[in-house]
Amino acid sequence: MKKILLLLSATVVFVACSKVGNDEYIISGTAKGVENGKTIILETQDETGVVAKDTVKVENGKFEMKGKISEPAFYTIKLEGIPAPIPFILENGEEVTIEINKDSIQKSKVSGTYNNDEYVKFNGEITKVQKKLVDFQTKNTPAMQAAQQAKDTAAIKKLMQEFGKIQQEVGIATKSKYLTYAESHPKSFISVLILQGVLNDPSTDIKKAEAMFNNLEESLQNTKPGKAVKEALGKLKAGPAAPSVGGAK
Repeated sequence: MKKILLLLSATVVFVACSKVGNDEYIISGTAKGVENGKTIILETQDETGVVAKDTVKVENGKFEMKGKISEPAFYTIKLEGIPAPIPFILENGEEVTIEINKDSIQKSKVSGTYNNDEYVKFNGEITKVQKKLVDFQTKNTPAMQAAQQAKDTAAIKKLMQEFGKIQQEVGIATKSKYLTYAESHPKSFISVLILQGVLNDPSTDIKKAEAMFNNLEESLQNTKPGKAVKEALGKLKAGPAAPSVGGAK
């Protein structure tokens, strides 16, 4: 009994010390080597384009942003003077940790939440799948440039055919990886985004996509992309609208 009471007391203390409210977020960041006063810009994208949500200054290699958000969504942060963005998932009731690498933005690290940890792992898996295509481009770019300068159409055609074959293989493998992930990760925000994307592919199995959507956590189904998936599924199941008979008078 004493152990149970002690555990409950610890839980209460943990909840009481939480810095983030249910509809709030905190971004805790480090920016080693970045001078004081440099601006960090938080951006997202809506129907009108890229929108700046917040800005903050770096102080002693650190920065923090706080705000309100009702559901998970993709955001980016940018460091003043460096156009390359750092993508991550901003979540309600969560604290995201971002470690900016000013010398190589692509090596910046995002962690602290389930969805961001999954996003990092998922990107790593996709990079592995697409490595064959990247390696081919890296290896054959000089040959392609030389062939173009020499107007060697035979060499250009051969390289393009090889590239197309690898591109097709990688495309099939990538789609398989996407669907496998969405099917096996019903709690991940990435899964609902994957479903939203694959429904634009005419070859997608609608029944399978619907089953995957129904398997998602209800909270994901009720996000903006979740509602978009539900609407798209409804339209696809209904089929094309019947043509009207007769013309307007």
